[in-house]
Amino acid sequence: MSGYTVAILGATGAVGTRLIQQLEQSTIPVSKIKLLASSRSAGKKLQFNGEDVIVEEAKPESFEGVDLVLASAGGAVSKKLLPEAVKRGAVCVDNTSAFRMEEDVPLVVPEVNEAALYNHHGIIANPNCSTIQMMVALEPIRKAFGLKQIIVSTYQAASGAGQTALDELYSEAQDYLDGKDMKADIFPTKGDKEHYPLAFNLLPQIDVLEDNLYSHEEWKMIHETKKIMLGDMNSPEIKVTATCVRVPVPISHGESIYIEVNDKSATTEKIQQLIKDAPGAILQDDPAHQVYPQPVNAVGSRDTFVGRIRPDLENEGAFNMWVVSDNLLKGAAWNTVQIAERLVADDLVHVN
Repeated sequence: MSGYTVAILGATGAVGTRLIQQLEQSTIPVSKIKLLASSRSAGKKLQFNGEDVIVEEAKPESFEGVDLVLASAGGAVSKKLLPEAVKRGAVCVDNTSAFRMEEDVPLVVPEVNEAALYNHHGIIANPNCSTIQMMVALEPIRKAFGLKQIIVSTYQAASGAGQTALDELYSEAQDYLDGKDMKADIFPTKGDKEHYPLAFNLLPQIDVLEDNLYSHEEWKMIHETKKIMLGDMNSPEIKVTATCVRVPVPISHGESIYIEVNDKSATTEKIQQLIKDAPGAILQDDPAHQVYPQPVNAVGSRDTFVGRIRPDLENEGAFNMWVVSDNLLKGAAWNTVQIAERLVADDLVHVN
């Protein structure tokens, strides 16, 4: 076998360009690459392994002969095109929310539930970026001590809303420094009525606000956590709640996570050791020398960084921690390619 024909859907976006880079660095043997995007981007030139590749407009027929699709072009595009790719024999790893909560679609963080890949029917969903890094940090603790409750507050970077959102943050910051009025068109979310500046500000809304007073981002974190860890998005086994906040940081999400474990023999030192030994996690936790994870240091890394691990002094069996990861890599492009690597290694995708 010479290799796989791989298509990247949404190749020109912030995640798409990183999908190309991560695929170049992966263990996947690629015999042919197809870069797909909207008609606006068709004709652009991008590079894969040092060679120019022309971006094509994504259409159903674009997937003829394609073995593997890595998608990050928005939920509506995925809903429309990925079933067409599956019809033509491709296996798709989707980075949008389009299929995450469908019962027959695996929602996968390879460090946590790789075995779920064996149940795929052509589409595998990449979880929300915030959920992914939390799962990497908490799964070793869950396996060792059990989890009773998770309370998470996120500090999410502008790039989580895409390249245009990142550009808006930079533009707003410059306007603020120049003494001009900041123009907001995107934040907190394109899909809502009001827009507010993110530069020099904090926005406690990511995605639309639901009737139950939670944002859709918070809803996703709650139910994705249960689906990934427990195989049931509505499981009562672990209580999960979230507050999701957009912050004026370009790249890398931070999370303040509070957990209650079932096994009261857990200690800070034991949890630190679990993180040290966990795949995909890096312990940065030395209070004496002010060592802890910072978004600026996580940019460009595939790892999830964990620190500020400490017990709740008021409640036995409860702990706080601080978790940081590059939302465009582990939170998106790398997790997607990592899933694809496992599909190849486990012989779950085949050459058409």
